[in-house]
Amino acid sequence: MAMTPEAQAPAPGTLTPRARVLAALGHTAPDRVPTDFLATPEIWAALQAAMGFDAAAGPQMEYLSAEREAVLAALAIDCRLVSYDMFYRPPESVFEPGAVVDWWGALTRSTPCRMWRQRLADGTWRDIWGIHTRPVANPSGEYEELASHPLQAVTSIEEMRNYPWPEPDWWDFSPLPGLLSEVDPEARYSWRYRIGSVFETAWQLRGMSEFLSDLATDPAIPLYIMDRLAEVHAENLRSALAAAGDRLDLVYFYDDVATQNSLMISTPMWRRHVRPRHAQIIAPALAQGKQVMYHCDGAVYPLIPELLEMGVSVLNPIQPDARGMDPVRLKAEFGDRLAFHGGIDIVKTLPRGTAAEVAAEVRERVSVLGHGGGYILCSSHHIQPDTPLANIFAMYDPALRSFAT
Repeated sequence: MAMTPEAQAPAPGTLTPRARVLAALGHTAPDRVPTDFLATPEIWAALQAAMGFDAAAGPQMEYLSAEREAVLAALAIDCRLVSYDMFYRPPESVFEPGAVVDWWGALTRSTPCRMWRQRLADGTWRDIWGIHTRPVANPSGEYEELASHPLQAVTSIEEMRNYPWPEPDWWDFSPLPGLLSEVDPEARYSWRYRIGSVFETAWQLRGMSEFLSDLATDPAIPLYIMDRLAEVHAENLRSALAAAGDRLDLVYFYDDVATQNSLMISTPMWRRHVRPRHAQIIAPALAQGKQVMYHCDGAVYPLIPELLEMGVSVLNPIQPDARGMDPVRLKAEFGDRLAFHGGIDIVKTLPRGTAAEVAAEVRERVSVLGHGGGYILCSSHHIQPDTPLANIFAMYDPALRSFAT
């Protein structure tokens, strides 16, 4: 009788985290399903407290949070990440009066990585591109909402040229090799580089209504914005890959172009305006043989064949309740060519389910998406503040990652 891919897998715990991830990305069954972790600051703080990791007492690192890194190690997480916004070194002219650099305060900081922002005198933030946000309280914590759109009122390309666009030489990736050696001296973990977005950043600068209307009627302004973003992202990726060498296994970019039920724009419009710029920003990775991971919330199913054509090899976050994103269907149709990252529901299962229900969903994802490799276990977006810690510990129980469970 022929052995199943899982039966041929190495014994659990015999591979290093990096080897485990690379096996999964290569569509070979590893010793167990590899894992990643993304969460809101409230969840990170709660886990640090529960595990006894005190930010003030432990070792300090310049680019990563040591206490968050300790959480990842305690949960036996296989993946690590560095991001373009960790290495930003802009000129003084970028800063508004009274603003200061805030590396650690962003509410969207879901990993141990620092993230460049300038905090303005009124308590709001501007990011690298000038996106303006403010903190807003909710019943279980805080989130960021857009406070204004700096390019909302522009009417010409000439005005766009006068905007203070970042330049590639405002980044310094020379610390990257030392950072990787400091955090992971034995090269045990799988590291990916986060590029950033094009479509999403562009509409946040312009305003969604204006941006989408422009795309449909007179796309010159939104295309100019996306072109400026893509040029910088591509050049930064070249610099990061040159600095890190073979320590980076994966390149990651994000751009939400879907809702729960459909795409935000038509497929022809995406194909004409967005796809070429996505291809541009990942081209340096493909040229060096790196795998590429794409994040898009929601019902991205109609674009998957073209994402594969572009060179995307890993899809995140796999939201099972979105139209067309059933894990069984995705694995059956694309599992031989596409790996999956995510899949554990943050809307119902993690915040509202029992630990037993979380464990059952993990087993199901391991069985379906993990069959024969091709799956990295993670939440279907950042784990939210209303999630019980017991459910997180249940999700990351190493015993559930084995194909035999």
